[in-house]
Amino acid sequence: MDTGTHLVMGLGLAGLSYIDPAVAANSSLAAAVLLGTVIGSQAPDFDDVLRLKSNAFYVRHHRGITHSLLFIPIWTLLVTLVVTFFFRNVPVDHVAFWVFFAVCLHNFTDLFNPYGTQAFWPLMNKRVSWNIIHLFDPVIFATHVVAIFMWAFGLSRPNVIFPLLYGFLILYYLWRTFDHNRLERNLPKLDSEYEQGDTYVLIPTVSLSRWHVVKTKPDRSYMIGKFHPNQLEWIEHVTCSDHPAVSESKQDECVQAMLHLSSYACAEVKKTRVGYVVRWSDVRFRHRRQFPFVAVVMMDKEFQPLESYVGWINDKRIEKRLRLNSY
Repeated sequence: MDTGTHLVMGLGLAGLSYIDPAVAANSSLAAAVLLGTVIGSQAPDFDDVLRLKSNAFYVRHHRGITHSLLFIPIWTLLVTLVVTFFFRNVPVDHVAFWVFFAVCLHNFTDLFNPYGTQAFWPLMNKRVSWNIIHLFDPVIFATHVVAIFMWAFGLSRPNVIFPLLYGFLILYYLWRTFDHNRLERNLPKLDSEYEQGDTYVLIPTVSLSRWHVVKTKPDRSYMIGKFHPNQLEWIEHVTCSDHPAVSESKQDECVQAMLHLSSYACAEVKKTRVGYVVRWSDVRFRHRRQFPFVAVVMMDKEFQPLESYVGWINDKRIEKRLRLNSY
């Protein structure tokens, strides 16, 4: 989920904590739990500091082991120590429990978006992404904001409104999961161009009724489309280059970061006056007729890298960043 959603979830868990009689009866403990759930709900994303090393290093490792099973007790311990340093006379076990809940909820909800996490590391190194909930889900965010507003202005008691909120969200997640799996299973039946060996993946959008669709062909080309109620529409066919520059580009750390993150990366090659530009695009994400999540490598004629970049960007910014016009 995005940072804003994790923030309101941290506040929401602070409200939910009032079902704990110790929290409801102790204002200092309630304040400590509030601080703990807000920090705990953000803690796994503290790996943003990896940007300081390089963008490629950040892309490769963001939502990596910091979102794993191993790090849940680590984050719980660290956040609890910070909170109890400021609130020294509160029951540590109650604070630790709600911090633990916040960290677990962060990691669990991140599994539902398309970017994936290494949630089960060290048991499994592979990233897990269930492609069910968009990075920003308006239902999840809006319901939290309404509940927090009602709590803040005394319109409802927190031990009433927040159990209802999270009961609703459990049902919402179950419905979205069921709907996603049902639609994905039915895609071959809805696709008039279906051929043996085609595989499909549904990617969520902000809309509850619209999905991006990626069909992988046996030749490793992709059909990009969209699905809205009972209608599947193909809008682009993407073929991947087999130019020698593509193979050489895989030695670049930016491309390695892209390929580590996505199984749906496709390369195209453009010849320039000094060599080649290889652009890898993640075809799961299409916006305004572009694929904005890219890894780009500029090479000379001997396939030696000159410059590279990985991240979210558009064509004009790529040209400016890589200074293509100077070549």
